[in-house]
Amino acid sequence: MEPTEESKKDLKADSNDQLDKILLSLKKIERALEHVNSHKLMEIYNSIPKLLFYQFMKGIVFGLGSVLGATIVVSILVYLLSQIEFVPIIGEWVKHISEEIQKSTH
Repeated sequence: MEPTEESKKDLKADSNDQLDKILLSLKKIERALEHVNSHKLMEIYNSIPKLLFYQFMKGIVFGLGSVLGATIVVSILVYLLSQIEFVPIIGEWVKHISEEIQKSTH
């Protein structure tokens, strides 16, 4: 069976519609990529000195946050453990640690 002229036209119309959809999708992708490439972070990643400075600052902030967070957690833990005096070994040990901390801060 030979395809008729009408079925050929329908196939062509369908393929044109599909091509139009693909082209529209490609244009949307192109706009999205342009938007991403214009982002400030991409500007930083495209410049080695800016990237090094950004990573350096990120490391400093991470280190400072880790030290401050650990200090707060350990301080609270030592305080809470110093309040436990009904367990003689732990209570005395923590009391001794808290006295040493008090001496070193004054």
